[in-house]
Amino acid sequence: MTDPAPPGSGAEPDRSRPPSGPGPVGGDIARIVYGVGERFRLPGLTERHSSVAVMGAFALVNGIISIAIMAAAAAVTGQPLIFPSLGPTAFLLFYTPTVPAASPRNTVLGHAIGVGAGYLSLVLFGLTDAGPALAEGVTWPRVGAAALSLGLTSGVMVWARVPHPPAGATTLIVSLGIIAAPVELAVLMLAVVLLVMQGVAINRIAGIDYPLWSPSSGRAAR
Repeated sequence: MTDPAPPGSGAEPDRSRPPSGPGPVGGDIARIVYGVGERFRLPGLTERHSSVAVMGAFALVNGIISIAIMAAAAAVTGQPLIFPSLGPTAFLLFYTPTVPAASPRNTVLGHAIGVGAGYLSLVLFGLTDAGPALAEGVTWPRVGAAALSLGLTSGVMVWARVPHPPAGATTLIVSLGIIAAPVELAVLMLAVVLLVMQGVAINRIAGIDYPLWSPSSGRAAR
């Protein structure tokens, strides 16, 4: 049996083997690229799964697919399904899908908490019928609504043990009046669910142990 090359020898790592930990840019993206290559019998992809260029291209394609799905659904339904906070959620689902914050439970409930906290803040500060802050300027009631919404979202996510950082952007989108009508908030949550479904599909195809709802008990306890 051939001994492995000693450290510092300049020998290239065997990129045809499944990665057992974070790749050269961290996260699980190297494992996902490898799994997709294995699933679709693309040896060129599996052999170069740890190439930064390949991982970047994979992330680029995933981002395009995510927004394309939302845009297509928006065109069919006539509802806006593209929201700024979906961007960081998409990156989390495909960069570190095995962390609890990226699980479907945390993603859906985190955004739901953000929506609820944002709308409650609008009600408490009498801003449900006000125009968006970007059009009308930032008033003191708007400052209070934004601060309260972010505080509530952060606190409730921790109390409920469903942290999902992008939900902090969602609650500000609501409390700043960018999206405020109840029907728009329902559409926002539909978009979150569609994105989670894409995450389940791609991660499962890649052989990643991505949960269908809750993270495993071991990961959730971290």
